Parts: sequence; structure tokens; C-alpha cells
Amino acid sequence: MYVHYCEQGGCTEWGGWGNSPSPAVATRWWCFEHFPHKSNEQEQALRRKLEAAEGGNTIQ
Repeated sequence: MYVHYCEQGGCTEWGGWGNSPSPAVATRWWCFEHFPHKSNEQEQALRRKLEAAEGGNTIQ
């Protein structure tokens, strides 16, 4: 098991979302919020979740 955190500067979240363009290139890791390769649907779901959290609501 490797320990990898989000590569976004200042973020201390677990980097559970990795991406590498090829096996010869080291994998880079991000938390879901900073993962740059999200689909449009995933991005919209994240925005709704963050907006709900700001308002004090909980969305699973």
C-alpha cells in the first residue's frame, strides 16, 4: 500500500484518484475535488454536494 495525497498545492486530502498517460509515466494522484479528469456529470454532482454542505444540508 502506498501513501499518496492530493497533488493540489495546500490540499492535505487523500489522493484516491490517480491518472497516468502511460505505464512509463509516474501516476499523479488527486482527491476527487481536485481531480482534473472528471466527467461533466461528476463535476455537477460535486458542485451540488459542495453547495449543499455550505448550506448545512447533507447529500449522499
